Amino acid sequence: MHTVWKGAISFGLVHVPVKMFTATEDKDISLRMIHKTCSTPLSYVRKCQTCDKEVEWDEIVKGYEYESGRFVLFDKEELEQISGEANKEIKILDFVDLTDIDPVYFQKTYYLAPGETGAGAYNLLLESMKQTGKIGISKVSIRSKSSLAAIRVVDRCIAMETMFYPDEIRSVSAVPGLPEQVSTNEKELTMAKMLIDQLSAPFDPTKYTDEYRAAMLDAISRKVAGEQIHVAPEQQKTNVIDLMSALQASLEAMKPQEEPVKAKPAKAKSKKTGMKESG
Repeated sequence: MHTVWKGAISFGLVHVPVKMFTATEDKDISLRMIHKTCSTPLSYVRKCQTCDKEVEWDEIVKGYEYESGRFVLFDKEELEQISGEANKEIKILDFVDLTDIDPVYFQKTYYLAPGETGAGAYNLLLESMKQTGKIGISKVSIRSKSSLAAIRVVDRCIAMETMFYPDEIRSVSAVPGLPEQVSTNEKELTMAKMLIDQLSAPFDPTKYTDEYRAAMLDAISRKVAGEQIHVAPEQQKTNVIDLMSALQASLEAMKPQEEPVKAKPAKAKSKKTGMKESG
């Protein structure tokens, strides 16, 4: 794994040097923009319209447009100073229960390994969080971006989940079309809860696969092999099933299938007398 950040976790007066590694990887299939006429990949050029030339990275700074066409500029060092990234510290502010945090707050997961001299303090923090069942809420700055973060234990590793700030979470009241009052049919509700109970199981992430990615890889392989791909149009469903019937059908489908009762074989008859042989 590639180290993306070096710093330290602090809680109270305890200082834990750590190295940070990205815990996840994006496996989306990347498709390039291609000029259809000549099959040439298109490139994105950083071009200044005023100077009419391509701009190198070392000539670029960031700016905030406070009025139309008017900017205040910041270089990399200014942004690092403002964000606090220069101090390289993950300061734990509180310890809370993981169940207290709605998943909507979580952004991205990182693994934290002990630094060269931090094994003892690292193990102390890991074991104390494991035995108390608590996670740490902290603040961290990475790449000029300040975030809340949750420090927790994953197997034998301390992990960090970057989090949104509360004012970055949109209110559900802004979602159009939500019912103002919830009313349900009691029979439908009972059957829906029965269906949920039938479908309930321990979470096993290995059960789930990215079917779109598998289909894309298969399509790419066939195109490389020179095959033509024809996809049948999706058939329109004409039968309309009411909610109660759909619930009932779902519950029936979840019932274990009974094996048909096998008929007992008839006993063989004697060739001489035609009577059944005793046995």
